[in-house]
Amino acid sequence: MSVLLEMSMFPTDHGESKSEYVAQVIKVIRDSGYPYQLTPMATIIETDKMSEAMAVAQKCYEVLEDLECNRVYATLKFDIRKGKKNRLKGKVASVEKHIGEVAK
Repeated sequence: MSVLLEMSMFPTDHGESKSEYVAQVIKVIRDSGYPYQLTPMATIIETDKMSEAMAVAQKCYEVLEDLECNRVYATLKFDIRKGKKNRLKGKVASVEKHIGEVAK
């Protein structure tokens, strides 16, 4: 099974710039060992189980909580598919098969 989680999470009570806090969230994701792709608006993570994806999201929230963030905004979107693996790269490759390399 493949669980793709597109996630964005940041505090709303700590000024205008969020990169310091987003960096801490990305560190949790990076340290989780799951494949991920950072984009300007969100991060996409691929796990084998829904519980693993939820555990990463929970740890991301906890790091913000430890940084005394009193209000956190988060979006989480899932694409869950049984019988598939490596969709983080495979979905892009599928599009590239039709139009060639996409801008990266």
